[in-house]
Amino acid sequence: MAGKHGEVMWPRLVANKILKKRLGSNNFVADIPSNNNNSEALLEIPLFAQSSSVPNAFYKPPTQNYKVFVSTWNVGGVAPNDDLDMGDLMDISCDIYVFGFQEIVPLKASNVFGSENRKICSKWNSMIREALKKKVKQNFKCIISKQMVGIMISIWVRSDLHPFIRSPSVSCIGCGIMSCLGNKGSVSVRFRLHETSFCFVCTHLASGGKEGDEKNRNQNVSDILCRTTFPKGPSLDLPKKILQHDRVILLGDLNYRVSLPEETTRLLVERKDWESLLENDQLKMEMMDGQVLEGWEEGNIKFGPTYKYYRNSEVYYGSLHGLKSEKRRAPAW
Repeated sequence: MAGKHGEVMWPRLVANKILKKRLGSNNFVADIPSNNNNSEALLEIPLFAQSSSVPNAFYKPPTQNYKVFVSTWNVGGVAPNDDLDMGDLMDISCDIYVFGFQEIVPLKASNVFGSENRKICSKWNSMIREALKKKVKQNFKCIISKQMVGIMISIWVRSDLHPFIRSPSVSCIGCGIMSCLGNKGSVSVRFRLHETSFCFVCTHLASGGKEGDEKNRNQNVSDILCRTTFPKGPSLDLPKKILQHDRVILLGDLNYRVSLPEETTRLLVERKDWESLLENDQLKMEMMDGQVLEGWEEGNIKFGPTYKYYRNSEVYYGSLHGLKSEKRRAPAW
């Protein structure tokens, strides 16, 4: 067992030391809290402690209902155009917005091994801010924005909720080259709103359309759930692991394919027979077999496969003839 343990750990240790990749850094970008002293105090004081007329042991905080928007895009390493309106892509009636991205930069060696391009991250956040201001017509604050190579997550809350957000933190897990670098992996965010803990896990899992490649994706998920750890912080009751939180949402480019011949898949796409396609969706089959994310629930899918289109079109790769350099990519979610 000692030899096997060494085989697993050695590449990660070497990569971390030589490349100095601090993927687990707790640093993140956020809007500066309000200068209002009362608001800042609320960031540290549990809601129940604000009522002195009711003994804490018997106080039950009132239930608050909030609507959360969560969406994710693989943007293919292309920077957003200046005329892109993010408002066209979001529900305008939510209290919390969670945006996930994959490949905000091309996954080439200079980006994987070099320093992060924060200009792209800033550009996406600027577009999100403008869209929220224009379409939702309420003030929002960014509580966390974090990038790891091409993976990015950005979370925004209504300004009046911002004082009730406590203990925001991030944890990054690299599952890419040598099972540790950030070309694949996850950026997880946790925070507490009132007395409920939230965890959002933005992922980009292993690619590959060959038989058995889904097992690599399953292993990525297992690594992310096992290795992700959050700091305890000043409050000892904060969860450290993903599954210990009250509400957990996983989003991202999971890269699972449809286990059908390519010709059959394309025919079902043309017929818009989503039900037959979903019956052969790798993720659903792996979940049913208990191989990954057992006990999790996926939202209803009422739209066609989103992988892989030609840029700025609704035409799938492989649908145009005569392009010799083109890789054939069977449609999938």
